[in-house]
Amino acid sequence: MTDKAKCILVTGGAGFIGSAVVRQAVAAGHRVINLDALTYAACLDNVASVADSDLYAFEHADIRDRATLGLIFAKHRPDAVLHLAAESHVDRSIDSPGAFIETNVTGTYYMLEAARAYWLESGQPEGFRFHHVSTDEVYGSLGPEGFFTEDTPYDPRSPYSASKASSDHLVRAWYETYGLPVLLTNCSNNYGPYHFPEKLIPVVIIAALEGREIPVYGKGENVRDWLYVEDHADALLTVLTRGQTGRSYNIGGNEERRNIDLVRMICALLDELRPKDTPYAEQIAFVTDRPGHDLRYAIDASRIRDELGWQPSVTLEQGLRRTVEWYLENEPWWRALLTRDGVSTRLGTA
Repeated sequence: MTDKAKCILVTGGAGFIGSAVVRQAVAAGHRVINLDALTYAACLDNVASVADSDLYAFEHADIRDRATLGLIFAKHRPDAVLHLAAESHVDRSIDSPGAFIETNVTGTYYMLEAARAYWLESGQPEGFRFHHVSTDEVYGSLGPEGFFTEDTPYDPRSPYSASKASSDHLVRAWYETYGLPVLLTNCSNNYGPYHFPEKLIPVVIIAALEGREIPVYGKGENVRDWLYVEDHADALLTVLTRGQTGRSYNIGGNEERRNIDLVRMICALLDELRPKDTPYAEQIAFVTDRPGHDLRYAIDASRIRDELGWQPSVTLEQGLRRTVEWYLENEPWWRALLTRDGVSTRLGTA
């Protein structure tokens, strides 16, 4: 597949990362089909800026509905699939693992089968690609040193990461067994505008603004590598158009931080942008850690840099400022989502 404009079927395109991909792909001149079941974490407001474009179409469908998937492939005849639809919140996976198996494993199986049937019916076009988007959590937990590479053995520790590891293995099997031209990417923690308000960074921003305790798991010593979502979307489109089939690429932001340090960075930004009588950091409260909380993730993204010329363009300081400013300017968006099931309640502690 080349950089030439294509028709791309994006699953989960109304979600956080998916909507960033949709917006960027349309801006780049690609025709985009957004397939989304519109579950609790999806929001069509995320793609409102491209909704009226002639290059954009929306299909309200579930990736577990094999018959409907076949109809969508036949109707739109995509040149590529960017598969992002997934249950993604670790805490939710602890309380309700079944939904993660059904969507992330069974749903990916149905997507692979629909794509394979379409690819075969179309004469196995050389340029077709099935790009599966995964996470660095499949690799397990790192100690104080070292990095995840594409050759790191899988060692998932939560129902979420286990379901994503399972789907990764399915994608590789469909390449080895059936020859379906696949690509895989495993990314570090994303953040940015439109991030659903049950994830760490929006949780901190919203709790701070509402004057509540800012919850930090354990002692806040868990380390994550942070990747600005627009950088991730750019990386995904780069892999889709220039990556080598059958190959996986790790995508990272090269921005490791302890959770407590990240929270304090956000508090300092709020002190500057929305000052109040006392520092926001005084609202930080350490809470019981969640089960199976991996200590550290860190990505070695040298393959995508060396082979495809991609590297992140937004530093954590730049991205956090943009994110905090966006949440301050878009309160109606996140406040409407807070009423959804479980968003305002801590999950994963049973």
